Amino acid sequence: MLDGIRIVEFATYVAGPAACGLLADYGAEVVKVETRHGDPMRQFFASVGRDDAQNRVFETDNRGKKSIVIDIATEEGAAEMRALLRTADVFVTNARPASLARAGLDWESLRAIKPDLIFAGFTGFGAEGPEADKPGFDITAFWARTGLCSLATAKGGEPAQLRTGIGDHMAALGLLSGVLGALYHRAVTGEGQKIETSLIRMGFYAGASEQAVQLQLGRLASTKPRREAVNPINNFFQTSDGRWFVTVPRQGRDGDWPRLARAAGLNELVGDPRFDGFRNRRANQGELMDLVDAAFGAMDFDTAAAALDREDMIWGPVLSVAQATADPQARAAGCFAEVEDDAGERFEVIAGPIDYGAMPRRAFRCAPSVGEHGDEIRAGLNSMLAEGA
Repeated sequence: MLDGIRIVEFATYVAGPAACGLLADYGAEVVKVETRHGDPMRQFFASVGRDDAQNRVFETDNRGKKSIVIDIATEEGAAEMRALLRTADVFVTNARPASLARAGLDWESLRAIKPDLIFAGFTGFGAEGPEADKPGFDITAFWARTGLCSLATAKGGEPAQLRTGIGDHMAALGLLSGVLGALYHRAVTGEGQKIETSLIRMGFYAGASEQAVQLQLGRLASTKPRREAVNPINNFFQTSDGRWFVTVPRQGRDGDWPRLARAAGLNELVGDPRFDGFRNRRANQGELMDLVDAAFGAMDFDTAAAALDREDMIWGPVLSVAQATADPQARAAGCFAEVEDDAGERFEVIAGPIDYGAMPRRAFRCAPSVGEHGDEIRAGLNSMLAEGA
């Protein structure tokens, strides 16, 4: 779909490379510019003492790319990078703005030599303000700084951890949408432009519904332990075999209380005045939770699942990562992609979240080794470098 589009990626870790990985999935040529040490994510397993030959964490976000080593700290390297960008449609970078400016790779400098270039800048805390050059990972800029960590932590509990790359991959989708929109704008007008996003911006957007309540009311209810939930039936329940599931009542249907009560085998409670209406259920929450916990706790998971489905409840199982990757519905939904290595062997990684009808699913080329395509890429730059690009 993006055949003929060249993306130059000067980015490390996850968010920028993940966005470029999706662009590569869509058919763009992605040139990953690295230092001689390579993207630090290449060392994901080595950094925890493992010597695995395969690194599917890196493969997930870097499949299908080409790699070249350029040191922009040298005059020759900066000139080579500028020559490469003259051949590009899009420049994606999470390098700090000050370092780009020193090498003549900031937006104003690049626009002067290639007006139709799309410059996609990604930062931790935004491109303006006193912390514009501050390094940020998703756990700091996306999770902790934006209130999301607070929202995920029960009142009085210790802050909830964020696992690898979760905020980065959400941010990558925002960066991707910006690039695709800019490509369309350029196709219509011929104009390049600078687009920007950041981990902090994506964190605020991810929590936008809760942030909206804060902005409107000036306050926000804290996250409660399950037995103190604001709505006791918007909650998690455990079955006799130790499995958990979550229920979500619909709005405007008396909270789906009658359906949940029947699913739990508590038909006699449907007309009970203690639980008639949201306010009464909230006032008598302890009694309600005791009854529903005991009812579902006496069922095995399959029995509870069948009862919830029979009552047309909105619910879902709480799965471990191991269970989720083995879930047949995840496979049917297209959550996995195949990558083919240089030996022709195929292995699975996580797919991007969008399918296009114009692009049949296929196996993707594996991630490149550091500088693997340097000679190939430089062959197309020699004339520009000779002209002093």
